[in-house]
Amino acid sequence: MQIHELARKTPNKKAPLRGRGGKRGKTSGRGTKGQDSRAGRKKRPELRDFIKRVPKLRGYAFNSIVDKMVPVSLAMINERFESGDRVEPKTIAAKKIVVTSSGRYPKMKILSDGEVTKKFIVSGISISKGAKDKIEKAGGTVHA
Repeated sequence: MQIHELARKTPNKKAPLRGRGGKRGKTSGRGTKGQDSRAGRKKRPELRDFIKRVPKLRGYAFNSIVDKMVPVSLAMINERFESGDRVEPKTIAAKKIVVTSSGRYPKMKILSDGEVTKKFIVSGISISKGAKDKIEKAGGTVHA
């Protein structure tokens, strides 16, 4: 430690700033008049005004992060699969009925549009009540 680095243990208290008197006189460096010169002044953040000006997109509050189900029609399954085939997310993607994204299968649901003339074994996929009835009527089975 050098002699010029010595400091007091308890330094002098600084006098509180006053509006009139002390180091800053009269307006205390606040300028004159207006919201900025008043006590308790709080200005609205400018960024908030810019944010509030941006129009909201229609339906912005309802954009769900949950993946939406991809509809798969019974007509497509009847057309692309043979009798006795297993209908699963893996086989549906292999037949190019549904597109995979980075190796993941989207959530799918089999809907009842179209007729079924073949027997299928459906498993591991959501299915509507009408589609289930049609598959079982044609002799197929549905496993949840």
